[in-house]
Amino acid sequence: MSTPLKSLIDTGTKLYLDSVEPAEVDKNLAYGAVGATSNPAIISGIIAAGGRDAQIESMLAEGKTDEEIAWTLTDQLVSEAEAKFAEIHQSTNGNAGWVSFELDPLLEDPSLNLKEDDVVAKYVELGLKWSAGHTNRMIKVPATPAGLRALEPLAAAGVTLNVTLIFTDDQYRTAREAIWRGVNGKVDPARFKSVYSIFISRIDVYTSKNVSLSDKAQGLVGIVNAKRIWKENREFWADKGLPLEQELIFASTGTKDPKDPAWKYVAALAGSDIQTNPPETNAAIAESDVTFTRTVDDMPADDILSEIDAAVDTQKLHEFLMAEGVDKFVKPQRALLKLIADKRRELSPTA
Repeated sequence: MSTPLKSLIDTGTKLYLDSVEPAEVDKNLAYGAVGATSNPAIISGIIAAGGRDAQIESMLAEGKTDEEIAWTLTDQLVSEAEAKFAEIHQSTNGNAGWVSFELDPLLEDPSLNLKEDDVVAKYVELGLKWSAGHTNRMIKVPATPAGLRALEPLAAAGVTLNVTLIFTDDQYRTAREAIWRGVNGKVDPARFKSVYSIFISRIDVYTSKNVSLSDKAQGLVGIVNAKRIWKENREFWADKGLPLEQELIFASTGTKDPKDPAWKYVAALAGSDIQTNPPETNAAIAESDVTFTRTVDDMPADDILSEIDAAVDTQKLHEFLMAEGVDKFVKPQRALLKLIADKRRELSPTA
């Protein structure tokens, strides 16, 4: 019997989970998920639940710093998820079964006033460090100026990349070209895989507050943007003769407007590439009676597209969402370190 999530997968979508929480990974594997991703907010949620207290206590006894504990636990949780997706990775020859590991967001903290060249070098260093020895780990790098500059050397070194925090086509294009330059002639084509995470719902939150659009166009800007980039991505890679798909990840797929169904973005982008959905979104779909059909190639009417193109200042949107995105990138890492510090006081009150 078909289920709502099976009907989504049957359209051609690869279902990924936006979490590495062990119970959620198990649940979503049963749904048909073929990959997962991680970030500091996800790691914080797992640690806050208390299930890793014994390990934290042990690391405290070893004299590890808060930062060392945070990264050790992140590495461990991502590795555990990798093990659960390893069979999928093997059976698809590396086309699925990946788990993403996010590099240190504090490299983008404006309060640290780091030099861009130093940040680029650190991204390369950390990307090599955290990818070493892992067959189905993607290294997640943000599409910031420094992150984009780090892509070519990382790709040339054979690191599998997930470029995150992409809002606009220029970011996507810069990332794609850098990775292709890096791998072309240097990396075995049979092993080359790259993904580009296009954020969707945050765009519609922005336009609802900052752009005057008709009711029929408002709430579609993120979808239109994602579909256009998806089309360009397919066209770019079509003649490269690569055995593995170079894909978009449709990210930020959780709805922000309570009037929208939980699967608004999932339904609008069904049919291709990867959707990495929050656990709540996949659970809501699983409990619904919705049936998905392929929609990723369907665009709104020409008059809606014309209205969006005339009204949306892409440069302003880019600048606002990147500033907000970097803030949302940095703060969870700060919160994770604070959580570890709190655990230190809780578990070693005499420390």
